[in-house]
Amino acid sequence: MQHNKYLKWLAVAATIGMLFILIGGALVTKTDSGLGCGRNWPDCNGSLIPQEITTAVLIEFSHRLVTGVVSFFIVALVVWTWLKLGHIKEVKFLGFNAVFFLVLQALIGAAQVLWGQGDFILALHFGISLISFTAVLLLALIVFEVDQKFDADKVFIDKKLKWNIIGVTIYSYLVVYTGALVRHTDASLVCPDWPLCRNNEPFSLPYNMYEWVQMGHRLAVLVIFIWIAIITWHVVKNYKEQRVIYWGWIIAFIIVILQIAAGMLVVLTKLNLIVALLHSLLISLLFGLFCYMILLVYRSNQNQK
Repeated sequence: MQHNKYLKWLAVAATIGMLFILIGGALVTKTDSGLGCGRNWPDCNGSLIPQEITTAVLIEFSHRLVTGVVSFFIVALVVWTWLKLGHIKEVKFLGFNAVFFLVLQALIGAAQVLWGQGDFILALHFGISLISFTAVLLLALIVFEVDQKFDADKVFIDKKLKWNIIGVTIYSYLVVYTGALVRHTDASLVCPDWPLCRNNEPFSLPYNMYEWVQMGHRLAVLVIFIWIAIITWHVVKNYKEQRVIYWGWIIAFIIVILQIAAGMLVVLTKLNLIVALLHSLLISLLFGLFCYMILLVYRSNQNQK
């Protein structure tokens, strides 16, 4: 029991730590602090500990420091779960993804500092970190035996819902990428109005690439909102007896509404930092929830067998 208790604490620490990495990366981008330590990595402006502290140095160096510390938590969690829970098929797969994508996002970040990267490559950075976060989150849910608490061994998902869960999860990753592209191309405020780029010109097309990027992201968000609403309506109508499915999709619908509201406020508040970070946090939680639903699809397939 003592081992289980400490393992749970480690799972919580690793999951929260990954959230800090995600939000810290978003903070670096939104404050344009990526070169706070100059073209130096892993040192900062030529020294292991920065000698001159500016806002950009503090943000960039803190992000690197948090990533380094949390990496130890994640590796420890992966090794411990492999040893204690290796009989659960998903554990090794999730553990590999958690470490692999954590290292990959760190290498992309280092490459950006040392040599610079194009906007379309940089937009992948957040998405890669998101995969690592999701893998850690799912490991934590397994450690806390969430499946047993919600009777996942009795979950049955019909074919139509299965394909919608898989489809909306994959599509949500595209939405994440378009949102990251908005940030990295500095297109966040290129459209002065919301929901249209210019509300007084409802039928005009975007004038330039930046407006296309911004409006493409808004269109992608509209599609996912409608898709989630349809899935939620189907689940509420047909899955009242399966709590984990029923409440999971209600929560997903609430999160996507909050996500859209945060996106609107990002524009209306002219990139308020707290709102912008909340926007990143909400999409991270939504994607994590989608991936848990994918895990439940797998559970359903096993139950049918």
